[in-house]
Amino acid sequence: MSTLQAALLAGGTVGLGLALIVWRLAPAHPQLAGALQRLAPDRAQQKLPDIAHGTTVQDRLGFWVQRNAPSISLGRTPTRELAMLRIPVHRYYGEKALFFGIGLVFPALAAGLLASLGVHAPIVVPLGVSLALAVAMSFVPDYNARSDAKGARAEFSHALSAYIDLVALERHSGSGSTQALEVAAQVGDSWVFQRLREELARARWSGTPPWDALTDLSSELGLPELAELADIMRLSGEEGSTVYATLRARSASMRNALLSQELSAANVDGERMTVPVTALAMVFLALLAFPAVLRIVESA
Repeated sequence: MSTLQAALLAGGTVGLGLALIVWRLAPAHPQLAGALQRLAPDRAQQKLPDIAHGTTVQDRLGFWVQRNAPSISLGRTPTRELAMLRIPVHRYYGEKALFFGIGLVFPALAAGLLASLGVHAPIVVPLGVSLALAVAMSFVPDYNARSDAKGARAEFSHALSAYIDLVALERHSGSGSTQALEVAAQVGDSWVFQRLREELARARWSGTPPWDALTDLSSELGLPELAELADIMRLSGEEGSTVYATLRARSASMRNALLSQELSAANVDGERMTVPVTALAMVFLALLAFPAVLRIVESA
């Protein structure tokens, strides 16, 4: 290394260190939405874990991205999907950053391996591939969140139809609206019933009507069926027989809708199976016809 190169490297290192010091000491710009959310007595408010203790590398990285990255570079956050899966937003950002880093580093490592084997490519090629792969892999957490949330939402809908039936039975037996919702939520042991129990318990201790808590949960998770149940219980009053019929009709309509969705999904899967079955049949016919065709060719 020449003297000029050493001087340039030392100057760049010193400049980078000064830039990092200035960036660290510069006053931060707090996010107004996060500050207002911490001040508001919201049911969905959760205390953020301590960054210095009890968090993983992914959590730390997610906190850093959430605080320092421009909002336009983060894209649209699937908040409802994350709320359904109970994945913190900072962990989602940390996963995106990890996938971005993997996509950014992998082509460089591949280019270095090829260079060690004697295959040299222009620097523009691995650089462009790294950027493209990093951007593409940063969308993997979005796909995973939406795919998993779709399955969780379907499971929630199935359990909710059973929960509505249980609430209807409790109301028919003479229980009040609040008691019917709470007692019915104690029956199941799945994560759906556990989530309902948590929301109803939070509403009871905070003095909030349970149907308001269910409405907020419906808005958070994107479940209009849960909001319809809350509206029915809000307007039911003491008319047990009337609300019993309404709840049973709502549960039956939900089951019919879920059955229609299952049939549609089964038809789609059946149509997809026609292609490999047809290809297998064609291969089988080719195997049967090959000896005859071979004899005709040899005799000619």
